Amino acid sequence: MGVAENILKIREKIAAAARRAGRHPGEIRLMAVTKTVPDDRVREAISAGVDLLGENYVQEARGKIEKLGRVVPWHFTGHLQTNKAKYAVCLFEMIHSVDRIELASELNRRAEAAGRVLPVLIEVNIGGEESKSGVAFPAAKELIRQAAKLSSLRIKGLMTMPPWQADPEEVRPYFIALRRLKEEVTEENIGNVRLEELSMGMSGDFEAAVEEGATIVRIGRGIFGERQG
Repeated sequence: MGVAENILKIREKIAAAARRAGRHPGEIRLMAVTKTVPDDRVREAISAGVDLLGENYVQEARGKIEKLGRVVPWHFTGHLQTNKAKYAVCLFEMIHSVDRIELASELNRRAEAAGRVLPVLIEVNIGGEESKSGVAFPAAKELIRQAAKLSSLRIKGLMTMPPWQADPEEVRPYFIALRRLKEEVTEENIGNVRLEELSMGMSGDFEAAVEEGATIVRIGRGIFGERQG
């Protein structure tokens, strides 16, 4: 199937999962993850009406944004080096991968210099995997409390990438854990923190993520096919 057909199929599955959970499908935004995807394929996704575009690398995003424009908001989803923060602040509408206070502080400094308030998500390494980025689950609340003091950031939610499992049902407990963390932090009523977003769920498990509260699902392979690079 082509990109447009894939997107239609995914939206149908999102809607069905939302209804199973008693949610409105409009609560969930579909992000097309464009890492290594050729520009013409990304254009197809834009034309087909994806809600967001997600990139993992600052340099690759810069080239794509120059060519394709900002018809659809661009979000950063990869591991962000502190020395790339100044570029990320100018390129992206939201950063999904704040996982340490040093990065949060640098993003805050660069956002302040750019005269903007930057929406960010706190990335939580929910499975404790050494190979993945994200603040350790037990340390997530403290990072949120610290980052909340930074006036040019707005903490809008949480992001996670759980351990890969062939069966999406085995991933569900990680989605539940992130949702419960969101609920616990919300109860603390921390200033400058409004956890409206749960960025979770990818091509193999997004239906379970939607059922457990995802507001952004990040789909690459399901839209574009197997990665070329």
